[in-house]
Amino acid sequence: MEFEIKKAKEILQRTPTVLTNLLSGLSEEWTRQNEGPDTWSPYDVIGHLIHGENTDWIPRAKVILSESDNKNFVPFDRFAQFENSKGKSTNDLLAEFTSLREKNLQVLDSMNVNEDNLKKTGVHPEFGAITLKQLLSCWVAHDLGHIVQISRVMAKQYKEEVGPWTKYLKVME
Repeated sequence: MEFEIKKAKEILQRTPTVLTNLLSGLSEEWTRQNEGPDTWSPYDVIGHLIHGENTDWIPRAKVILSESDNKNFVPFDRFAQFENSKGKSTNDLLAEFTSLREKNLQVLDSMNVNEDNLKKTGVHPEFGAITLKQLLSCWVAHDLGHIVQISRVMAKQYKEEVGPWTKYLKVME
């Protein structure tokens, strides 16, 4: 599928609702479990998404579209959620994510991105030059990837309980 802002927003607008419907009101046994050492729980993922809303997608789009000669992105801390989420409930995080996403989509709308803008570049600390089109496409794929991750982590909580059906449940791999 060719990238279009309108199509991208179809996913970006829905992600908070999908996650709220999936996670809101669940026990911590569902939201705080992970897949083992160095893996993330659904709670951790929501915190990560919040950090991205604050420091990644829109701030980097602004760098790309700015008149500044400095197009370097600030490095993204993929683990900031472990500190930033302390003391918050899953429902708190879901509400914060929903609010930030709504604001960021309004900012995106106000940018009036056109085909020429999508070709403009910024400098990622690891990848080098990337276009606005690539950044916005990644935002969508990133959301979908984390929805899959959350679903996988939750499904694996019953890995032993499903018995022989693990053979047919790829989510358990």
